[in-house]
Amino acid sequence: MAKTRDIVVGLVIVTAVLMFFMIVIISILGISRQGGFSITSLGDKIAVVEVNGVIERSEDIVRQLKKYGNDNSVRAIVLRINSPGGVVAPTQEIYNQILKVREDGKYVVVSMSSVTASGGYYIACAGDSILANPGTLTGSIGVMLSFLNFEGLMDKVGVEMEVVKSNEMKDVGNYSREMTQKEREMLQAAIDDTYDQFVITVSEARNMDIDQVEEIADGSIYTGSQALDLGLIDKLGGLEDAITMAGQMAGLGDNPRIIREYPRRRRLFDYLVEKVAEMLGLGMVKQAWPRLEYIYK
Repeated sequence: MAKTRDIVVGLVIVTAVLMFFMIVIISILGISRQGGFSITSLGDKIAVVEVNGVIERSEDIVRQLKKYGNDNSVRAIVLRINSPGGVVAPTQEIYNQILKVREDGKYVVVSMSSVTASGGYYIACAGDSILANPGTLTGSIGVMLSFLNFEGLMDKVGVEMEVVKSNEMKDVGNYSREMTQKEREMLQAAIDDTYDQFVITVSEARNMDIDQVEEIADGSIYTGSQALDLGLIDKLGGLEDAITMAGQMAGLGDNPRIIREYPRRRRLFDYLVEKVAEMLGLGMVKQAWPRLEYIYK
């Protein structure tokens, strides 16, 4: 009887221990997929940070860069970019955060994916070294400002907008009317200033003369191979090549441990909200006011 009881108690203890370890493992995997701890993150390692799609916000990328920048076990960061660029201000915020990571003594290697153009390339310029595939589309150095004009549509449906303003330039970009020449000149001046910022950034990052950058900074797109010849990148190669380079620069060898955040799984609710927004034309409303963009379209 006592022997049977001991066996039962032993089985209960073993089962409890196994369940404990299963819970721990599941928790670790769950956290990893949410962008936290990863089993492969133990010891010195290389962090991979991804920049995907149009750049409209900087917070998430800046957060990751800060996190890995403050992690003493992360010796270098590989920035994987697949983006046509986006809004100027968040692009510059990401660029500046990369520079801060480098100032703290960590290497940043940029890996270009399918497209790393305009603002995507602006961000890439902050890295220690830039790699691209031969067929990567990059370049598109320039600025654009676009907004919608609903004047014709509003006339057809009989809708008018009345604006009371403090001075004539206050409602520049008003989608209910055409721009005045004075407004166009003001916006062009803003574009020219932002373009100069881009050119100076490329010039300083790539050790090129301003005149040399301006010759190729006409909005043109270049392949990775062309970009190498123009001095816009350092080497041809893919993500694995960038990881190897980062490992070598950080003294971790050719096959360093990797840590990265995994994107949160999209919930059905998120998908439905996105589709409803598309149906209501909220994306068009978001574009109804002017915004400066380093973007390839």
